Amino acid sequence: MEGEGAVGYRMWFGAADLLRCRFAISPLWETQEAVRTLSRPDRHGYHLPWLRRMREAADGIDLAPVRLLMPPHGYNPDFLCPPPTGPFASFADELARVRAADPRSVRAEVARSLADTPGAADTPRGRALLADPARTVRELADLLEQVWDALVAPHWPRLRALLEADVAFHSRRLADGGLEQLFAGLHPRLSWSDGVLTVANRSPSRHARTLTGEGLMLVPSVFVWPDVVSGFDPPWQATVVYPARGIGSLWADPQPGGQALARLLGPNRATLLAGLDAPATTTDLAHRHGLAPSSVSAHLSVLRDAGLLRSRRDGLRVLYERTPLGTALAEGR
Repeated sequence: MEGEGAVGYRMWFGAADLLRCRFAISPLWETQEAVRTLSRPDRHGYHLPWLRRMREAADGIDLAPVRLLMPPHGYNPDFLCPPPTGPFASFADELARVRAADPRSVRAEVARSLADTPGAADTPRGRALLADPARTVRELADLLEQVWDALVAPHWPRLRALLEADVAFHSRRLADGGLEQLFAGLHPRLSWSDGVLTVANRSPSRHARTLTGEGLMLVPSVFVWPDVVSGFDPPWQATVVYPARGIGSLWADPQPGGQALARLLGPNRATLLAGLDAPATTTDLAHRHGLAPSSVSAHLSVLRDAGLLRSRRDGLRVLYERTPLGTALAEGR
């Protein structure tokens, strides 16, 4: 995987691939990209509120081994964050794939990554990563788990709600305008023409891949902003990781739409309505606002009956989102 994609990275699609473009959400990807965000000032931007909240927790984690394998314009080991295999894998399931990596492949990928940072392979830490690939896998997996627990999991309901909203939005674009319209709206560095997807980036390397019926996995990410990531070679699933929509308001604490709205609906219902700028489940909202799930469920039912919300089933979950009337009321329009 190339850290920021590649200049002219091209993927040729066959007829079967056109039918197998799908979306996935990956908590492991968010964990890896959270580490990158901590170490790169150009990524701070929208995430400054998260950085301020997480700085003390981040300072207590030795991130150097993972950072050493994250050259800004080079190769990042695929085993460390493989493309997701399904739409809603858990972090535990994804981490199990990391722990199951073949040490022989791991050593080759680590050596390739270290080579993109001059002198990295000759440092004590670099030599240690190469000397015992099996131990390297264990230590890196343990480190990713520590990052997840401390920096990402506490915010996962909020992140997942935004990622799910992005998938829903782009799925509608795909249905309305096909792949050309879909790729035009994912990222400025993506372009689609005559069955070829091009990822144009700053890296000087060039890569190409002809898809053979496996299709393309599209993964929205909060922390990958402002980059787009691709460059996975077989046997990995062809994948593009792109910035999700709506991260500008991700870390803003939802506020009730004014005192009048709180008087009209009550403070809790006003807060829930104002906070539903992206589809969310009862559990998501309960975590986000510190309310009991039973209380949230009762408030959502009232808001839905009043025509301010609608609900839709997504697999085993029920997502709530504002109606146009609910949005107008929440935003004071």
